Amino acid sequence: MSSTTPTARAGRTGGEWLQSWDPEDEQSWDKPLAWRTLWITTFCLTLAFVAWFLPSAIIPKLTALGYDLSASQLYWMAAMPGLAAGLFRLVWMVLPPIMGTRKMVALTTLLLVFSTLGWGVRVQQPTAPYWELMTLAFLAGIGGGAFSGFMPSTSYFFPKRMQGTALGLQAGLGNFGVSLVQLLTPYLIAFSGLAIFGGSQMLSAPGKEPTQVWFQNAAFVWIPLMVLGAVLAWTMLRSVPVQANIRQQFDIFGNQDTWWMTLLYIMTFGTFSGLSAQFGLLMANLYGSGNDAIVTGAGASAQLLVPGYEVPDVVKYVFLGPLVGAGARVLFAPLTDRMGGAVWTLVSGIGLVASIAFTMTALTPDTTSAATLEAGFTKFLWGMLAIFLFSGIGNASTFKQMPMIFERRQAGGVIGWTAAIAAFGPFFFGVGVTTFGALAFYGIGIAWALMCIAITWWRYARPGAPKKS
Repeated sequence: MSSTTPTARAGRTGGEWLQSWDPEDEQSWDKPLAWRTLWITTFCLTLAFVAWFLPSAIIPKLTALGYDLSASQLYWMAAMPGLAAGLFRLVWMVLPPIMGTRKMVALTTLLLVFSTLGWGVRVQQPTAPYWELMTLAFLAGIGGGAFSGFMPSTSYFFPKRMQGTALGLQAGLGNFGVSLVQLLTPYLIAFSGLAIFGGSQMLSAPGKEPTQVWFQNAAFVWIPLMVLGAVLAWTMLRSVPVQANIRQQFDIFGNQDTWWMTLLYIMTFGTFSGLSAQFGLLMANLYGSGNDAIVTGAGASAQLLVPGYEVPDVVKYVFLGPLVGAGARVLFAPLTDRMGGAVWTLVSGIGLVASIAFTMTALTPDTTSAATLEAGFTKFLWGMLAIFLFSGIGNASTFKQMPMIFERRQAGGVIGWTAAIAAFGPFFFGVGVTTFGALAFYGIGIAWALMCIAITWWRYARPGAPKKS
């Protein structure tokens, strides 16, 4: 039932399926194939994150585009891709041994086109019913679901000594898709030359003249790249024939470390994905047009209530958090290979406690003057970036730990499972902020991080730990 080396199984000979694949054997390991798999799959994973977080770049601007939606409706819509991604990851986590890397990556990348195309159509006129926007937000979760298939399948191609670096590069560069879509959206929508399909829209902002935009560009520009990614995957990737049916993959749940690592990855990637999806809305509702003490009215009739205060344009800031988190995942991955993952997971947990506590002091804006608002916004922004930094470090370290704790076949399943649960981050964050308020929900985040620090120390980091990793 267990196997440390993937081997051929019946019906999987020739063609796309590799034979006698053992990355631990340096003499026979096809290193160029492994790295080609990493780069192509990473390119497709980046596009998957683009599709997953495209709604986060669009939803904060829907009311400015003319949609009549409440703050609660917007939070729920922004949470929907996270709910969908968590559900889809439970499916994608079992696909690598069944479909193989080639088919899974190519077909998944094609599926990204549907939600991306839908958003490009529906931003052009504020006429879509709420249920349709929610459906598009749900379908965007396919991009998040891909992670639980792409990462385990890539792990099959590398020896354990390199998996921290390989998976850190893939996940980190894939995570850049979040900041990429949020960074480029303001520039794409202002470029009329890209608007091959559809006309322009008027974007309203409080205290400013309406501006002409082509918001469909934010979606349509990615579709040719998605088609290209699918073609590259289909023509250049191969598959490792891992012996693991669905029943065998579920034996990970009998291992207590599956559950401990799930809790740790919720702390790291759950934080990263949750904040990435909700960062723009939270900023707008605390320090921007969503705060009734700062701005009254909506659209062209909006009026500023705090003289001298410049309302931040969320799209100019929202990409910074995911950029910092993804960058930390890439930069710290090689360090986890050299020093082990558990010590960096401890650093992540301690850093999250400190940065969340710091940010909490800026979650109740002082609206008495422009100066106090600007000071609060600065503290909020730096605190949020620190949270992203330490969550990114933890994302790298936990992915180093899992291949060290589990045998090869189980490690792939555990990576897929933990990623599936942590992908609910945007959903939990949206529901948590809506239900408890930002301040109380951040307090829950501190408690969770403290619990994870204790787990990491006792189980994985201390001298004589049962699973030193």
